[in-house]
Amino acid sequence: MKKDSAGSGADLGVTSDQTTSHKIENSVVVNPHGGTQSGKTLWKQLLPVVACGAGLFSDGKKVIGSVITVLAIQYGPLWVSSTAKSYLSAIAFAGTVVGQLLFGYLSDNTGSYYKGDAVGMFNVLTAWRFFVGIGIGGEYPAGSVAAAESSGELKRGTRNMWFILFTNSMIDWGFVIGAFVPWLVAAACHNTNLETIWRTSLGLGVVFPLSLFVMRFFLKEPEEFQKNSMKYARTPYKLVFKFYGWRLFIVSFIWFLYDFSAYSFSIYSSTILANIFDRESAPLTTIFGWNTVINLFYIPGTMIGAPVSDWLGPKKALAVGVALQGAVGFIMAGYYPSLAQPRLVGAFTVVFGIFQSLGELGPGNNIGVLAAKTCATGVRGQYYGVAAAIGKLGAFVGTYVFPYIVKAGGESEVLSAQYPFYVSSAGCMLSAALCWFWVPTVSQDTIQDEDVRFKAFLEANGYDTAQLGLRKVGAVTVEEVK
Repeated sequence: MKKDSAGSGADLGVTSDQTTSHKIENSVVVNPHGGTQSGKTLWKQLLPVVACGAGLFSDGKKVIGSVITVLAIQYGPLWVSSTAKSYLSAIAFAGTVVGQLLFGYLSDNTGSYYKGDAVGMFNVLTAWRFFVGIGIGGEYPAGSVAAAESSGELKRGTRNMWFILFTNSMIDWGFVIGAFVPWLVAAACHNTNLETIWRTSLGLGVVFPLSLFVMRFFLKEPEEFQKNSMKYARTPYKLVFKFYGWRLFIVSFIWFLYDFSAYSFSIYSSTILANIFDRESAPLTTIFGWNTVINLFYIPGTMIGAPVSDWLGPKKALAVGVALQGAVGFIMAGYYPSLAQPRLVGAFTVVFGIFQSLGELGPGNNIGVLAAKTCATGVRGQYYGVAAAIGKLGAFVGTYVFPYIVKAGGESEVLSAQYPFYVSSAGCMLSAALCWFWVPTVSQDTIQDEDVRFKAFLEANGYDTAQLGLRKVGAVTVEEVK
């Protein structure tokens, strides 16, 4: 077992002598072919991954975009002139960052009624969106980390796939359902009763989180958390930073670049829709229907990419996927004058769909896997929470910077459309290089291996690892297990 610090690029990978699949630790036997030898059925092994990871569906359920469309129609100039117009769609991101950092620490140790004028209601709705963001942010380090640890009990060769299907794929399906629900409500209301449409669309968002809330009452902490938690131990932050600081920086920066790029490329969906129908006169069902189609572009990439992550490994899958996405982005930017025409909307849509799918196959699916599985169990929540928060910071920065990049195009509409995508495609290529050269290889047993590496590093630096783990494993104390 090597005891080198993870601070240099040479020792970031997992070596063969670190494999612990056949070792017994704290009376838990790991089966290399099917998770732990606990006699659990596939469903019992899978249930914690589903219950913990699927909460990210609420992050993908971006129904607020459709709600804003309805508010703009219903309130017209009053909505346009309100301050809420500038903050409503983005305020949840601020709450998400707070939730990611807060729940990252905690995991290691919805109405808009306002009795008054419309502007007051806009402000109240904005405030509640911030609190929604906190809850969503909490799902990242708490839910995703627990899902990653629980995936270690599943069959080898499928662990990354199941983790992705119930984390990032949930976000992508959330995009689709978040677009489809307003279409369904608008159709039921025959494009009238605007108040009913947006309030019902928002209200239905509570159903899925409530169902998971009930499921989570029946869960137990994953076995790796029971063995290696620092809940009752002093967290040696200096040693943690020495061991994981550089790795965390690289993973976080890749996430930053991914979110930064994702927002610039979203302009293509507006181009497609503008070439299909007139937003000023089209009924809501048409707008929401095509919005659902656009969001479906994410699904092939995440669903096909989930098993690819086990086949290639998350590191290679991310690097290859984001490099291909960047290449397609350069092509779309270069041929923008030809593609962005009504007569070529079909070809434009196909290329855009390929681009979106590659983004999900690469960083969309795998950045969460890397953030969740490249550090030890005792600090995984905080490590993941910081990486995810910096990723959302990328979305903030992108939202702020892109108008200036567009403005650099001057009077030319073509250049104003091309510049952001040249910048973002370059970011994709940078992400691919960073991932390929600096991110460690994540194997099927990396969670267990990483705990062994980190524990050895702590012991080599005088830290008492006997204090790790929960004081109780079920009804049996750690001392009795020993």
